[in-house]
Amino acid sequence: MKYIIATLLTCFTIFSVNAQYEGNSARQQQNGRIYGKVVDAKTNRGLDAVSVQLIKKISNTVNGSSKDSIVAGMLTPSNGNFSFDNVLFGDSLKLFITAIGYGTLERTIMLRSNPSQGNEKDLGNFKITQESKVLENITVTSTKPALEMGIDRKIFNVEKSLTATGGTAIDVMKSIPSVTVDVDGNVQLRNASPLIFVDGRPTILTLDQIPADNIERVELITNPSAKFDAASTAGIINVVLKKNRKAGFNGIASVSAGVPGILSSNLTLNLRQGKFNFFASGNYNKSGGRVDGKTFRQNKNNGVTENYFNQYSWNNRMREFKSARFGLDFFLDNRNTITVSQNFVKGKFTNDEEQSQEYLNSSKILERTGERFSQGSSGFNRSSTQLNYTHKFLNPGKEITADVNYNTGSNDNKSNIINSYFKNDGTAYSLPNHVRNVGDNANEQLTVQVDLVSPKGENAKFESGVRTFIQSNNSIFNAYALDPAGAETKLPLSNNYKYKEMVNAFYVTYSNKINKFSYQAGIRAEQSKFDGELIDKGQKFGYDYPRNLKNIWDALFPSLFLTQTIGEGEDIQINYTKRIRRPDFRRLNPFIDINDPVNLRQGNPALSPEYTNSFEFNYNKTYKSGSFLGVIYYSNNQGDITQYSDTITAAQYQQLNNAAIDPNAILNTFINAQSTNSLGADFTLQQKLAKNFDIVPNVNLRYQKVNAVVNNIDLSNEGFNWEAKLIINYKIEAKKSSLFSNLGFQVIGEYEGPEVIPQGKNKEQYSVDFALRKDMFKEKKGTLTFSINDVFNTNRMGTIYDTENFYQDSYRRWNVRNFRLTFSYKFGNSKTSLFKRKDNQGREENDDNGNE
Repeated sequence: MKYIIATLLTCFTIFSVNAQYEGNSARQQQNGRIYGKVVDAKTNRGLDAVSVQLIKKISNTVNGSSKDSIVAGMLTPSNGNFSFDNVLFGDSLKLFITAIGYGTLERTIMLRSNPSQGNEKDLGNFKITQESKVLENITVTSTKPALEMGIDRKIFNVEKSLTATGGTAIDVMKSIPSVTVDVDGNVQLRNASPLIFVDGRPTILTLDQIPADNIERVELITNPSAKFDAASTAGIINVVLKKNRKAGFNGIASVSAGVPGILSSNLTLNLRQGKFNFFASGNYNKSGGRVDGKTFRQNKNNGVTENYFNQYSWNNRMREFKSARFGLDFFLDNRNTITVSQNFVKGKFTNDEEQSQEYLNSSKILERTGERFSQGSSGFNRSSTQLNYTHKFLNPGKEITADVNYNTGSNDNKSNIINSYFKNDGTAYSLPNHVRNVGDNANEQLTVQVDLVSPKGENAKFESGVRTFIQSNNSIFNAYALDPAGAETKLPLSNNYKYKEMVNAFYVTYSNKINKFSYQAGIRAEQSKFDGELIDKGQKFGYDYPRNLKNIWDALFPSLFLTQTIGEGEDIQINYTKRIRRPDFRRLNPFIDINDPVNLRQGNPALSPEYTNSFEFNYNKTYKSGSFLGVIYYSNNQGDITQYSDTITAAQYQQLNNAAIDPNAILNTFINAQSTNSLGADFTLQQKLAKNFDIVPNVNLRYQKVNAVVNNIDLSNEGFNWEAKLIINYKIEAKKSSLFSNLGFQVIGEYEGPEVIPQGKNKEQYSVDFALRKDMFKEKKGTLTFSINDVFNTNRMGTIYDTENFYQDSYRRWNVRNFRLTFSYKFGNSKTSLFKRKDNQGREENDDNGNE
């Protein structure tokens, strides 16, 4: 707290620098450096967090008046050293030294130029005395709330998520209001897929490849302004990784174990000294589990059921990865900082699946059965390099940032599938199908971005920036059918493709505040191009927007935010944004995925981007015991990219013969619907019921209408759905030390109601997570956490399709109930020092920002 208050005082005074001094400086002839040290008068030890200001008296030649102006200032590090460069020699200056709990010291200094000494002056030690009336034995503790709600975003403090401890970013997302996670690990924000960023930039990492223990916070931006990437129709989820800047050496170590097959460890280290801040972390994560799925289908002809099909599946999954992240901040001076970071992730996922199949006639009499065994594995390597530069101008609040983010990765995968069919008496119905798949791909991403923030007066602000995003991918996938003798035949499923995507962007925003009313208006321009090619087939696909000036509106994305303060801690806001959702390579690529023999998947190279116009009305109220955020939202998606399913044709089955698929398999692909309109309301309450006892309920209500016509078939559908989440936190704090003191509990319950899709609906989904945490040891350096994810083992995703050709009711799972025990320990020493140098008397000491 002492450091924070001193920092605020120093920043406030430095920002009041008078421009007259800068004008006079041009007339001076000699610049130099002065330095010294602030020590305790009794102990002679250096003092940290001391505010040292260099003041000059400025005369006004017009009216003859004069006033003091601060020309430089800083906070001392833990050894009490201070240093000022580019000081104008020949002037009479004054040092003003203040520290919390100490008396104020003023000292006038006369500076004379001395070239023989290199224009440097050692001012010596400045002794300050503790004030006699110092309050003792008072500890003020301030902690961040789990959820910080604002008009334009929600900020979730991951440290408060007990249930995610030792897990991955997937577990973190499950504990955030308004966010849902399906059984495949896909994240949705208000029932739509948001853009996922890591540290504000695109990433090739998936959320299950990011350790939860490495995440500091998650930012939810439901309706991004023109400052943000336009490809965020469903909002943005920004994962901010930990980067400690505490003085000295410190870190956190943790280890987790659990069932089924859970083992993880994490080590985070940080060293802050002088102009450098080093940070590093390493993680290992492994989890397993046996998940199940069921499919019940009726195959129809003109609406009349012809036969039935049932499928039961069990999948043994193992997911293992390890990661390392390191970097440094280099503080060139008070206004210039360079940050470099590097992240490596390597992992392997395996899936061993078995299926049992039943084929029944129209009278539901069993005709034959099938067995399918599949063994698959995939390995991946990921690398992310970031370079950031920040320059803060003399004008308070004005800064420019420039950064480069380069991601690269590769992965390989292979699988073996055997499908056998039997008559009711157990004899072979036909020869088994045996398919071998092998593939690999390489991916690169480059993002270059420059942003400028420039205040205009007390309340106005201008922001602008440019950004280039380039992504390329090369992939080879080969599928082979094996006959009983082992001979291989390459199947048409084989796929060799490459693509390159480029997005160039420029934005400007202007904001201002007039009394209690504020506004922000902005516009973003994006030019995008996607070039894809199926190399073996010579087939090209992609898009280019805008194609010409006539389509310039397709490249412009305006935003407008209007905010009115109606009371203390009470605001209302209306906003509008236009966004774009470009089809990614998975949705464009015509490759057919046969991992599920009755539910095939294929991209559509004819897809076009969809455009979304979003409107929100926000009401935000903060009060003593909590806060409330209510949002009414409406979105109109033109050309909405949505899923479309139909049974495969006889020609398609013939093409895929020997590929171990069912003749009545469903082919799931994507289409551009005419439009999708959604009207909803999202309410989040953060309420403190008692000391150390709070609840966070969230409810999202939505009515959706899909307008879609495919092949002259009307697939339009509409309906209402809702979802709710309740987070309960309680912590025991006993006055006397006891087993239950500092024991915290967390319960997260989630329900997601049925949701309409063009040809049916997604079924309801619900789960409960529980965790308890015990803080231990002096200063709570040790923590023991026990968690249960999916307490009642109910988390599964189901879908019902109802069309003229088939009716299907199915469900599948991502994971099973798991139990995890995690121990973590914080350590560190603010006095740790690496860099030493000689002072003017030849004594060894630390650098300017180190320790003795």
